[in-house]
Amino acid sequence: MSEINNKMDCREQTKDKEVGADCKPWYKKGLRFECQRCGKCCRGEPGVVWVNGKEIKDISRFLGMTGEMFAKKYLRNIYGRISLVEYGNGDCVMYNNGCVIYEVRPCQCRTFPFWSSNIKEKNEWEKLKGQCPGIDKGRLHNLKTIRKNLIVYENRFAG
Repeated sequence: MSEINNKMDCREQTKDKEVGADCKPWYKKGLRFECQRCGKCCRGEPGVVWVNGKEIKDISRFLGMTGEMFAKKYLRNIYGRISLVEYGNGDCVMYNNGCVIYEVRPCQCRTFPFWSSNIKEKNEWEKLKGQCPGIDKGRLHNLKTIRKNLIVYENRFAG
């Protein structure tokens, strides 16, 4: 598994070269992040927050509603996948002066900002600082934790 992770992390660094077992990503010493609960990632720009079956059950239970009631009120189907609804202004339906489901928030939210698109290159991480005040703040997430988040995020709909 670690060989696969190294290959994932080193794709951009190596281009056409063979990936060695010692290849490490630019964030090999870890990255600092702590959610500031500011809601910037939950509001504004339109987007989607994908949810899977387990997340739907967990969230509906947390809100004290049946899965059917939750689905009618808070979910939408987009090309065969399920997403939380958002308001016309782009705000997530679960945001109300903070995430009302923070304790059971979907994988997409839990693993942020450790998505491959945000960490594939250092300049992507630097750009994210302008949007998210939690970047480079708080506890240091080590390489193992970052890779675990990447795998969880990328496999959240598998099997």
